[in-house]
Amino acid sequence: MKEIVVISGKGGTGKTSLTASFAVLGGEDLVVADCDVDAADMHLLLEPDFALSEEFYSGELAVIDQELCTGCGDCAAVCRYDAIPVVDGRYVVDEIGCEGCGYCARICPTEAITNIEQNVGHWYRSKLRTGATMIHARLKIGADNSGKLVAKVKNEAKIVAERDGKGLILVDGSPGVGCPVVSSLSGASLVVLVTEPTVSGLHDLRRVHELVKMFGIPSGCIINKSDLNRDVLADLRRFLDEEGIVLLAEIPYDEKFTEAITSGRTIVEHDADLAGLVRDCWRKITKLVEDD
Repeated sequence: MKEIVVISGKGGTGKTSLTASFAVLGGEDLVVADCDVDAADMHLLLEPDFALSEEFYSGELAVIDQELCTGCGDCAAVCRYDAIPVVDGRYVVDEIGCEGCGYCARICPTEAITNIEQNVGHWYRSKLRTGATMIHARLKIGADNSGKLVAKVKNEAKIVAERDGKGLILVDGSPGVGCPVVSSLSGASLVVLVTEPTVSGLHDLRRVHELVKMFGIPSGCIINKSDLNRDVLADLRRFLDEEGIVLLAEIPYDEKFTEAITSGRTIVEHDADLAGLVRDCWRKITKLVEDD
C-alpha cells in the first residue's frame, strides 16, 4: 500500500485545492484522508456524505466537585497553567487553560478533583461524489492533541484501504512543521510539497523539507502561482535542484481556481487548460510512487 502525502510549509499555497483535484483524478482507485484537522475544508469540494461520525477523546481535563470543595485554594496555588480561577466565589477549571496534568487532583485534601477524558473533536468516514471513501475529522475550537487525531484518521484510512483492496492513500496534510505534519508524514511513500514563489513561500519550503529529509521520504514539488515573482521562482528552482527534489509542475496564477472553488468544484472539473496541467502533474506523482 502506498501513501502520497501533500503538505506545504505555509497556508494559502493551494495545497488543499490541488489535493482535492488529485482525489477527483484518482476516482474510486484510492482512499482519501484529510489530515488537516485544525482547518478541515476539503469536504467543501468533494461532498462527503458523513455516513459515519464518531467522537474522538484524547487528553484529560480536571473537574472540581463543588459539593466536596472546601475552597482551600491549594489547587490554584500549584497550577502552573493558571487554569483554576475563582469565579463567583468558587474555584473552577478553565477548560482552555487546563493541560490535564492531574497535579491539582493529587494535592486536593478532600479529593474534590478528578480528571476526565476530553472530547476534542469528531472523525468521519464518508463516501465522496467520486465514489471513493474519505476519512476526515474536525478538531474542536481551542482543543489540543491534533497530532493524535491525525494518527486516528490515517489509521482508519489504512483499515478502509486494506478492506476495500485499494493500493493508494492520498493524504492532505497540515501546513507548517508541527505535530500534525509529523503525524501525517508517518508511513508516507512520497511527499508532495506545494509552494509559491514568495519570500515566505521559499523560507517555509526550506523548513518543511528539512523535516521531510529527517524521515528519509522522497519528495516532489509543485510551484503554484508560479508567475508571481520571477526572481523567487529562480531561487525555488535552484533550491529544488540542489536538494534533488523533483519539480512536478509550475502552475501559473489564475482566477479560475477561485471560480472553481466558489462553485464547489475542483479546477480539473472547471477549466480544460488548467485541468491538463494538474492531470500531467498527477501522472508524474503516481509514476514516482509506482517506481519507488
